[in-house]
Amino acid sequence: MGGPSTHVATFLVALAFGLAATLAQAAGFRFIEVPADANGPVLNGAMWYPCSEPPDTIVLGPYSLSVAKNCPTSGDKLPLIVVSHGRVGSFLNLYDVAEMLADAGFVVAAVNHPGDTSSDRSRSDDLSAFIERPTDIKRLLSHMLGASAAAAKIDPERIGFLGFSRGGYTGLVLVGANPDWAKVSELCQQSSLHVCEQVRRKEFPAQPLAHDPRIRAAVVADPLGGIFFTAESLSAVKTPVQLWASELGGDGITQESVAAVNQNLPAKHEYHLVPNSAHFAFMICPPALAKALPEICTDAPGFDRIVFHQQFNAEVLSFFRTELRPARSE
Repeated sequence: MGGPSTHVATFLVALAFGLAATLAQAAGFRFIEVPADANGPVLNGAMWYPCSEPPDTIVLGPYSLSVAKNCPTSGDKLPLIVVSHGRVGSFLNLYDVAEMLADAGFVVAAVNHPGDTSSDRSRSDDLSAFIERPTDIKRLLSHMLGASAAAAKIDPERIGFLGFSRGGYTGLVLVGANPDWAKVSELCQQSSLHVCEQVRRKEFPAQPLAHDPRIRAAVVADPLGGIFFTAESLSAVKTPVQLWASELGGDGITQESVAAVNQNLPAKHEYHLVPNSAHFAFMICPPALAKALPEICTDAPGFDRIVFHQQFNAEVLSFFRTELRPARSE
């Protein structure tokens, strides 16, 4: 992931993050619901945010959150991070990053993508999941700036994105990428996957998918991108990106496919290759989830997911703090 100087810098960032977290207020937590509209159905999820009340423990399925539920939002002109989960995941998949960012003064919002979650897989293998995901996040962002409980506290000029796997694909589209459907059609010729059958029938949109210029910085981890994006289809991306890749890949993601995104991104960006990691290393597995899904929670010998997340979280925080700095007052 870099030479000695990179590791020293990372250690210092992690140390600074640790000291800041010690002094930080608790993460507030509140369920959110984005109403159905002409662009899609109801979106259910949650937001994490700065709070001055002490945290409690909230158990949601296999996840145990250290948060203060429904407490008032502390601070003003706060940066906002919108989050997109991976295939058949949930809004809780990156909960540790969300708590960390909220402790550091960010508002974080995540929703379930309808039909592509652990509790509803009805559209996970359908092309519509890829087409509608960016619109879901665009609707979430508008809700957070408009009708959410934190709307008055958010700085609309300081918006970031965080996405993992299929959520990484979602983020690349939001910041300007357009899937190369001709390339997908070519790669799908010998596949019996339902999504490939749809692509061969050209059931994809003639117009670009939803982009959102309100997003000023994006963290993208192991994106499902190699099959969708060429240099030309990524050419419109001008937003700063912090791109992460697992060395061992998995779940349809390879190191080579993420490296292709890295090579084809036109703008200056960060690229982090995580040695000895598999695809799901970007998710923390609490004990109940590790027991239920050992295939996504078991790491290669010598890889410590908890230690990695200390570094990952510190790098994500540093990137967002740099790219979403407050505008200078006149």
